[in-house]
Formats: sequence, C-alpha cells, structure tokens
Amino acid sequence: MKKLFLILMSVTALTACKDKASNEEKNTVEPKTAVKVTRIRQGSVEDNLELFATTVYLKRNIATAPIPSYITKVNIRLGDRVSKGKVLYELESKERRALGESIKLDSSLVGFGLIKVRAQVSGIVTTLDKQQPGDYVLEGAKLCTIAKSGDMVFQINVPYEYNSYVKQGEKLKFVLPNDSIRMAEITTTLAGMSGTAQTQKVLAKPVKPIFLPDSLIVKALFSKGNNDKKQIVPKAALQSDEMMKDFWVMKLINDSTAVKVPVTVGSKDQNEVEILSPTFRKSDRIITAGAYGMQDSTLVKITGQEKM
Repeated sequence: MKKLFLILMSVTALTACKDKASNEEKNTVEPKTAVKVTRIRQGSVEDNLELFATTVYLKRNIATAPIPSYITKVNIRLGDRVSKGKVLYELESKERRALGESIKLDSSLVGFGLIKVRAQVSGIVTTLDKQQPGDYVLEGAKLCTIAKSGDMVFQINVPYEYNSYVKQGEKLKFVLPNDSIRMAEITTTLAGMSGTAQTQKVLAKPVKPIFLPDSLIVKALFSKGNNDKKQIVPKAALQSDEMMKDFWVMKLINDSTAVKVPVTVGSKDQNEVEILSPTFRKSDRIITAGAYGMQDSTLVKITGQEKM
C-alpha cells in the first residue's frame, strides 16, 4: 500500500512539472525587430555623365596708352568688374610734366596733356600690366586686359567616346565650387581634338549673365537620357554582400514577417536606387530601417512608415 502511494505521488509530481513547463513555453514570446518601411514608387533616378569644364572669355579688350605719358592714377585692381566707360587710368603727357608748375599760370592749359583711359567694354579685369603711378609708358603700351562679361562660356573637354551625349542647343547643369548650379546651353563644338588626351572642346553659354573668374574649374553634368519609369526605393532599403555583387531587400509578407528578396539594381544617386527586377506590387512594404544583418523570415515590428 505504501509503495502504491509513493508511485501515485511521483506520477502527480511529474505531471505537474510537465504542465508547468508547457505553460512557460506558451508564455515565452519570440523577440521582434523594430523596423521602418516604405512602398515602391514609379519614377527614374537622374543618371548624369560628370565632366570637368573651365570658364573661358572669348573676347578680351586691351586698354593701351594713346600717347607717351606718365601714369598719375590707377582706378582698378585685378579681378575688378568694370562697366563700359569707367575710367581705368589717368595719364599725364610728358609735355605737361615738362611745364611743371608754370602750367597753372595759363588757364587755357588747365586740361592740357591730361588723358583718361576708359573701359571700352563691360567685363572683368583679367590682367593688370601697369599698376604703379609714376611709371612712364610708351604709345600703345598695354595697360590692362578686360574680359568681356557677355562672352564668358564654359569650355568642356569631352572624351570622344562620350560624343553622343553632346547635342547642340541642349541645356546642361554646371556645378560651381561653392555647390551652386548654373544652366548653360551648348553652342559650339570645336573641330579639333587634343592629341594626347583625345578630347574635343565643347562650348556652352550661360543662360543668364554671370560673372566668374577666368579659368575657374567647374563640373558639367550631361544627362544620359534615362527617363523610363522604373521601380524606385530609398538607398537605405538596399542590402548587399561584402563584394557588392549580390543585392537584396527585405519585404514584409504580413504585418510581422520579413523575407529576403534578391534584386537587380539599375541607376543610383545619393538617395535612391532603381530596382530592375523582380517586379513588386504597389502595396508591397520594403524595410528601410532595421534590416541590416536581418535573416530571411525574421519577425519584425513596424514602428513607422517613410514616404517616398
């Protein structure tokens, strides 16, 4: 009887332990990864060919001394913007200087031998050959050079293999060193080729007048014409292996499960990327935050949705 009692007690204890373990297993909740999602949008990523260009002034005006004379005043500095008619230099003829103070005795000689050299065009002073008052200059001596502002162009050296992107009349974006953007229109393609670099010079005229230093290096952006509608996702949604050969995104198949979907990518920019295949539905949700290192069929918890 005693043995029977002990057996019954053991069975009861084992059953209780099993029930407790079963309850604990049921109460265990698998952890979920917090993620943010977005939806696929249709569009295109701007795909540009980036080349370097320099500012060039096609027309330059040289200010010269009209007669042998002495420089009495210089009214400009290198790089100054000047308007047509501005007095650049004031000169004194050698005859007036020879008269000295005696010239004040005759009122009819007040303006004798005084010369003002004026700017013939509006533009930028690119060379300042004479800048010291008191210097003696001969007739025809070069005083300064003014680059005509209305004739500034961007000169692009285009490798011949990219010649198909050069279209007469096409407007291009030019990015200046301060990251500002100016638009210019392709006006001329020069016939000659650079012998060593095998590049062709292309000239583009700014759409709006602009003053820039001569020989300033800028970036020219040629559109590759990729305007077809494609599937676009934020760049943050794209995952890849270490070799950047295989790409994938994490897609939600329900509100709590994410699966790995291999993709083929197209053009990219700083923020977005084109997905060439497979084809997603507009309702598909793609993870943009929290997917790094995520395995296939991971449990997730949506904490936010980003708009494209």
